[in-house]
Amino acid sequence: MKIALAQQNYHIGHFEDNTRKIIGAIQYAKSRKADLVVFSELSICGYPPRDFVEFTDFINECYKAIDIIKEQADTIGVIIGSPQRNPQAEGKDLFNAAWFLYDKQVQAVAHKTLLPTYDVFDEDRYFEPANVWKVIPFKGHTIALTICEDIWNLGDNPLYRICPMDMLVKQQPDIMINISASPFDYDHDDDRKEIIRANVLKYKLPMFYCNAVGAQTEIVFDGGSLVMNAAGQIVKEMKYFEEDFTIVDTAEVNAVKEETIQAAAAQNKKADTSKKLSIPRLQAVDFNRETRVAKIKDPEKIIEYLTAEKNIGEIHQALLLGIRDYFRKMSFSKAILGSSGGVDSAVVLALACEALGKDNVRAILMPSAFSSSHSVSDAEQLSKQLGNPYDIIPIGNVYDAFLSTLKPVFGDLPFGLAEENLQSRTRGNLLMSVANKFGYILLNTSNKSELATGYGTLYGDMAGGLSVLGDVYKMQVYALARYINRNGEIIPANIINKEPSAELRPNQKDSDSLPDYSILDKILYQYIERRQGPREIIAMGIDEALVKRVLKLVNTNEYKRNQFCPIIRVSSKAFGVGRRVPIVAKYLS
Repeated sequence: MKIALAQQNYHIGHFEDNTRKIIGAIQYAKSRKADLVVFSELSICGYPPRDFVEFTDFINECYKAIDIIKEQADTIGVIIGSPQRNPQAEGKDLFNAAWFLYDKQVQAVAHKTLLPTYDVFDEDRYFEPANVWKVIPFKGHTIALTICEDIWNLGDNPLYRICPMDMLVKQQPDIMINISASPFDYDHDDDRKEIIRANVLKYKLPMFYCNAVGAQTEIVFDGGSLVMNAAGQIVKEMKYFEEDFTIVDTAEVNAVKEETIQAAAAQNKKADTSKKLSIPRLQAVDFNRETRVAKIKDPEKIIEYLTAEKNIGEIHQALLLGIRDYFRKMSFSKAILGSSGGVDSAVVLALACEALGKDNVRAILMPSAFSSSHSVSDAEQLSKQLGNPYDIIPIGNVYDAFLSTLKPVFGDLPFGLAEENLQSRTRGNLLMSVANKFGYILLNTSNKSELATGYGTLYGDMAGGLSVLGDVYKMQVYALARYINRNGEIIPANIINKEPSAELRPNQKDSDSLPDYSILDKILYQYIERRQGPREIIAMGIDEALVKRVLKLVNTNEYKRNQFCPIIRVSSKAFGVGRRVPIVAKYLS
């Protein structure tokens, strides 16, 4: 049997476009003589639909799309993802379902059993878990059909009480198919392959795995769909960060010898004496719990890990896809940002030009009395090298007008934080005015280190429609700048090499307010990604007073982040919908 995997980029709620894409892939699969074509999780409506599924009309549109698509499933089997209504009064009103279409009919529907409700996932909010598990016979094969999280419940400390494949394997399937919407993050780039390998070795069955691709606001799906035989060998791996299509014959998948399968399973079982998975990167760890937190524990290796070229290369691809899809799916084409001559704005500008085209990105240089001469010249040189349009708008007159207007209220109080922030808010006003006038989206340039510690001005440099670097630590920003320059200088060397400064007062440096970023990022990574408390972080040899100060900064600045724009997620724990902590709290503050 020839099985096609269609790795596609869907648009949430754009039923006409999603249906067109699915039908196009079905027709192409037919032309290639495929017997079955597989699409990703909730492909009909896009993932994650969130509260849209609470609207009856939204679910009606899903059903209308299925009725249209099933007419194409005449000589070919089709597996698509869509919500399905729960006919029983008890429980949630919907299932997250995989629909099996053939002969222009709905032949079977498999419900998702394991509903992730952590980080960016809220599925238990909307869906009822499966309570019946049945294999699907098709053209002489028996298929165990599961959905995303259903294959992740392995290890000695599982997150869920049931494992759907344990139920399905009793019915003697000969193929596993999993449709998925598994997001990208650089902490878990290899885990997906290894959890698939763990499944095929446990159940001694091959797996066809179809993942989503594309960005949905802050969440990036990187694709990487694959086919793996029962010996844990990858037969086919699809592209990352772009759409793809492939067909694999089950004869090729099953060509592996039985003794090879048995040997692989035996080796896995032998290494798995403590009921832990035999996975090269994850040996002797609790797989399910560890895959939900970042894994790098050694503080001396954190910066090396965060800035590793492999991770930075993947982050670069994810950010480009995040920018491109946000604009395309919002029907915008042009971006604007403040170009300060610093590394953060330089990286955002370079990424935006690559994602949207240099003519569609406008840089605004806004020097003040405290700006260094090289800030303007560096920013100018950057735009000249990129070829994007730019304007220079000095803020002095506007800033002085604000001070003059506020003089009766401020009186003779000394220059301080209010005056510093007023410069940033002046710039924010100018950027938003130009954006409104010409129909741009303002790209925010704050990085994760700054957002974590509150080193930013509300309604000033924290303004924006989309945060490009809000999940990228400062040390990673420098690494991204060097990566962008890998084939020749795009970002001027002086921007990368000079000491960072907000330039809101004479001779200001970031180090006046924050510890060195190489130390700060270690602390932040342990606290945010790994959820380590102050005792654990101090025990790593980091100064106690510094640790307590940094953690206090993180927790007391939640109110700022709560008002921030969407952040493109590239790590295992990004600020935004995936990190929910109280604004009013006393913990570590």
